[in-house]
Amino acid sequence: MPANTPTDAANQRAKRKLTPADYLKKILTARVYDVAHESALDPAPILSKKLKNQVLLKREDQQPVFSFKLRGAYNKMVQLTPAELKTGVVCASAGNHAQGVALAAKKLGTRAVIVMPVTTPALKIDAVKALGGDVVLFGDSYSDAYAHAVKLGVRHGLTFIHPFDDPEVIAGQGTIAMEMLRQHQGPLHAVFVAVGGGGLISGVANYIKAVRPEVKIIGVQTHDSDAMLRSVNAGKRIALDDVGLFADGTAVKLVGEETFRIARGLVDEFVSVDTDAVCAAIKDVFVDTRSIVEPSGAMAVAAIKKYVAQHKTQGETYAAVLCGANINFDRLRFVAERAQVGEESEALFAVTIPEERGSFKRFCSVLGDLPAFGGSQAPRSITEFNYRISDANKAHVFVGLTTSAPGQSAKIAAHLDKHGFKALDLTQDDLAQEHIRHMVGGRTQLAHDERLLRFVFPEKPGALMKFLSSMRAGWNISLFHYRNQGADYGRILVGLQVPHKDHASFEKFLQTVGYPHVDETENQVYKLFLRQ
Repeated sequence: MPANTPTDAANQRAKRKLTPADYLKKILTARVYDVAHESALDPAPILSKKLKNQVLLKREDQQPVFSFKLRGAYNKMVQLTPAELKTGVVCASAGNHAQGVALAAKKLGTRAVIVMPVTTPALKIDAVKALGGDVVLFGDSYSDAYAHAVKLGVRHGLTFIHPFDDPEVIAGQGTIAMEMLRQHQGPLHAVFVAVGGGGLISGVANYIKAVRPEVKIIGVQTHDSDAMLRSVNAGKRIALDDVGLFADGTAVKLVGEETFRIARGLVDEFVSVDTDAVCAAIKDVFVDTRSIVEPSGAMAVAAIKKYVAQHKTQGETYAAVLCGANINFDRLRFVAERAQVGEESEALFAVTIPEERGSFKRFCSVLGDLPAFGGSQAPRSITEFNYRISDANKAHVFVGLTTSAPGQSAKIAAHLDKHGFKALDLTQDDLAQEHIRHMVGGRTQLAHDERLLRFVFPEKPGALMKFLSSMRAGWNISLFHYRNQGADYGRILVGLQVPHKDHASFEKFLQTVGYPHVDETENQVYKLFLRQ
């Protein structure tokens, strides 16, 4: 049998429930600084100005393993007996606790078996292996990995290091709050903490409520991984059937017994946030710090924004724990795309325009003349433009536009309607956001005499109008595809119906426009999917 199993720990706690005073003593004497450092509490000036409240960022994303988790893991493991360390430890983790355990094991010279869900980002798996941890992939969530880790611990006599439901782990995480109150001794209205199993918020709440009970403790969960929120509301632990995996660091189906007891008694309220809000918060953190945090690491910032919007506060001070920065690089594509939705900086529309000569150019002119609607007077940019000829009388265009303030999409749609272009607002439509925007097009019998070209346009106002103004009146645009990718140039695919007799004039037009281009009319992909 292992020296310490999860069941043993629970039985020990049942004999005597630890009080906030007990936890205060544990936090003050916690051993964390052999591996962790006191992270900065940085102001977020740009976000603070936008929200009209002071926002402070506790930079746990800058720890050696880019997460707070090494605090609790080391504080637990440094107190193991020599016999326990000789045999080794086992843990279950979606990644950050795993790295903390692996680093602590390396520091203490013991073996660490790490059970991780198969959905864990490769970045975290590779990091654990680099620290010397023996990785075992099992299950789709933390709860699945946990059950397997317990079995391995019993089978091999390994000491289980719980990621959250252990007093020593909780105390280690509580040192974050100890640092925060020492670093900021002025007014502090609320501390926002992401919640998975509850270890971090349990440590933070115990310390802050013991030292400065007037400070609110606000837990943050995503809509699809809200086990603690549901449990507190129900008055008992609720196990989720499934959890969302975007914020994998907080994807826990069942919170701990001890963490539930603490959160129920000390956390003032909970805020739930969605994926788009988290992506927007990742961008907010980047704008202020030039650092990229993982989804779980940005949840607290997303909650501050939601809290301010709901309560209409001004002049208050909030702290957010940036609890981790372990994010796969290839996920940034999704984050950037959805951040525009989360911060409402892009509006999407399906617009119907007459299928006649000059209507496309007139529509672009109307877009260029859109008013600011109370927001910034900065030029409005087209972020996306997808169209394929499909009807002899009318055209359906998928268009994206930058916005300068929330709630502008309905006003833009009304403005387009007023000018004769029926607009359907797709800004909050998930089907449009995730799929339809990539599927506009296909074969059509109407695209006769079509030439297909890829252009490189400069990303500046007037580039498209220059192109349209240079075209001969008799030529028709039969396909147009553009998506702003954040570069200083745009890649655009254009289909133009050019009669054979006009080919010489068309070549002259291409020289006049001067944009780099490639003629793709004979491309096999075009023939397979777009040409009738």
